[in-house]
Order: sequence, then C-alpha cells, then structure tokens
Amino acid sequence: MSSFSSPLSGLNAAQKNLQSISNNLANIDTIGYKDQSVSFSDIFSASSTTNGSGDPVQTGSGVSVAATNSNFTDGSLSSTETASNMALSGNGFFVTKSSSGSQEYTRSGDFTTNSAGQLTTANGELVQGYPSVNGVVNTSAALQPLKVSSVISPAVASTTVGITANLASGTAVGDTAASSSLPIYDSLGTSHTLTVSYTKTAANTWTYTASVPSSDITGGTGTTTTVGSGTLNFDTSGALSSITNVVPISVPTLADGATSPLTVSGPFGTASNPTITQTSLASATSATSTDGFASGTLSSYSVSSDGTIEGKFSSGSTLALGQVAVASFANTQGLVSIGNNAYQPSSASGSAVVGVAGTGGRGTITGGSVESSNVDIATEFAKLIVAQQAYSANAKTVTAFNQVSQATIAMLQ
Repeated sequence: MSSFSSPLSGLNAAQKNLQSISNNLANIDTIGYKDQSVSFSDIFSASSTTNGSGDPVQTGSGVSVAATNSNFTDGSLSSTETASNMALSGNGFFVTKSSSGSQEYTRSGDFTTNSAGQLTTANGELVQGYPSVNGVVNTSAALQPLKVSSVISPAVASTTVGITANLASGTAVGDTAASSSLPIYDSLGTSHTLTVSYTKTAANTWTYTASVPSSDITGGTGTTTTVGSGTLNFDTSGALSSITNVVPISVPTLADGATSPLTVSGPFGTASNPTITQTSLASATSATSTDGFASGTLSSYSVSSDGTIEGKFSSGSTLALGQVAVASFANTQGLVSIGNNAYQPSSASGSAVVGVAGTGGRGTITGGSVESSNVDIATEFAKLIVAQQAYSANAKTVTAFNQVSQATIAMLQ
C-alpha cells in the first residue's frame, strides 16, 4: 500500500538524523571537528483536486533529508605548548597539500614535522605557506611547504653599532679613559672585536680611535689597526654637542675572504639622541650593540597571530622562517568533507581565497594550541532523544498500517 511510504520515509530520515548525531558524539574529541546537523523537508503529492473554496487538496507523502549543515563556529582553544600546533580563531582554514598533489583545507592544527623538518598534518599532508628569504617573508610568492627544523640562519654583516658610555670630566688632558669593546660581524659571520679608545685633548674635548686586531686584516701589521676616528665635543652640561674630524669606521680587506670593506655607522647615537656623555662619574661603558649576527642553528620557534613563524637561532638572531597561509570561502556550507578533518571546495563553496591570518576577514592564529571540537554533548543528547522518539513513532505508524492492511485482507476472505 502507498500509505507505507510516509512512515518509511520518516524511519529513513530519523535513521540519518541518528547517524549524524552519533557521528558528532564519536568526534567529540576530534581536533578541529565541526558539529553537523540534518535538516528535513516535507513531501507533498501533486493534486489537481480542489475543495469548495478552491483550495488545493494535497496529501503529505512523507519527509526527505534536505541538507546536512556544518556548524563552523569556533571550538574552544586548548594549549598544548607544542610549537608546531596552531589554532584558528574566526574565519578560515589551514591550507595543506596531499601526497597526490591536491590542495586541501582543514581546521585541525595538531601539526607535527616530518623527517625533512617540514610542518605536516597528523595524516602527513604538508602545511602550506609563504616562503622567507633571509628572514623576509614574500607573500607574493607561490605557496610551499614550511620548514621548521634543521634550519641554519645566514650570517648578517654588521652595519650599525652603538656604544652607551660616560667619560669622566675630571680626566687630565692627555690621559685616556677606559676603552669600549664590542663584536662586529662580517658577511661570513666571523666576529671581529672593535675597540674604541678615548683620549682627552682639551676641556670638554676628546678624540676617539676605533681599531681591530691586525690579524683580522689581509697584510695587517702590528697588534691593532685603526679603522676609524673622530673628535667628541661636549657642552658645559656634559652633553655631546658635536662630533668632528670623523673618519668613518671601515675595516679593509678581511683575511677570511668576507665582503670588504666592512663599514659600520655609529657608534654614539644621533645628534638629537647621543649615547655618550661627559660627567663627573667614572669613565665606563654601560652597553654596546650591533645589528650583525654570526650564522647559527635553529634553537626554537613560535607562531604569531598572523601566522609568521619566528625562529630563534643559536647566534642570538631571530628570523622569520615563513608564514602560514589561511584560506577563506564565500560559502563554507558548500565545502565537501573528505575525511581526516579535511575539506575540498565545490562549485557551491566557491574557490579558495588564500592570504594571511588577520586580513581579508580571515581569523587569527594562536601558536602552541589546538582548536577543540565544537560538539556540545548536552545538545547532542537532547537531539538524540528527539531522534529516537521520532524513529519509534514512525515505527508504530508502520505497525498501525500493517494492522489496517491485515484487517482489509481479512474482510476479503
């Protein structure tokens, strides 16, 4: 009998609803999982019959599954203190590349590294991002895997040095003050000791001489070689008023074959913000600085909110290793789940728009954390009870129709 079609469609719909709920509960601990729900639509048979008022006479024919919807609201963030882990807050998906070369998208940020030091998902897909060259990220470049281990930082030649010091105003003319020493680095990362000596030549006037060991210079003779000098002029308050007779600090041909000459600016700040004074305090150097670094190995790394992976190296330098890419879609409900916490776009979702976190409506990234499943167990249990009752009700309807059918058959016997 055709009457069985309505309760049977109800049984089928309730079963699919139960399947969706059980799948949510099964994935309550799945990183980045998004809660799914089933929506239904009724089925009405077409009819040309109308009643006395002209209204159409239609009899319901059951129910069908209209859609399965994913709830893409954020799950709670859980700190893991694992540098490779990341959590997205807000809109967007991490971009990954499978072994077959296809591009996939995921919210699951429980990343790890492979034998090549590249960031991967738990299933081995390569996490994609923008490359970095000498610490500078190029967001215009094509996406590529991100390497976060076994990385060596390039040497950075010094270009600017700084000395914070005081020269004792009571020093006799012709006497010297304690010198200042600091390392400077050439293009190969070799450290050279730059020593700055001070001699008082008149009241409120000092000369300074910058030198490096002669052994660092090709053909160098003696113990040290002068590579820069000048005169420091102070006012009656002990503030630096001017630097005259300046010979820029320039180290000639280096013995290790690095780029020569090695020229640095400084070292006493700017005219508006000098870093050397002349007061009654003892002559002393309180701080030195240089912007150069030796080559170093990666010690640790962290991920900032825009997805930049900042690496800290044994040389003391901090350089960007790359930047994690984030994709957004016009219609996230149109994404196709392919398992393993991954999605692929469809004509309904539109193509991925890839950029960096925190721009173009994309969410931000929290390093050392993961996004938990957004399944709410209390809500799912409530839905489970309703779905179970719906299944039981439809089953009883089938039983009732069966009894009616048996009674009808009995009438004909």
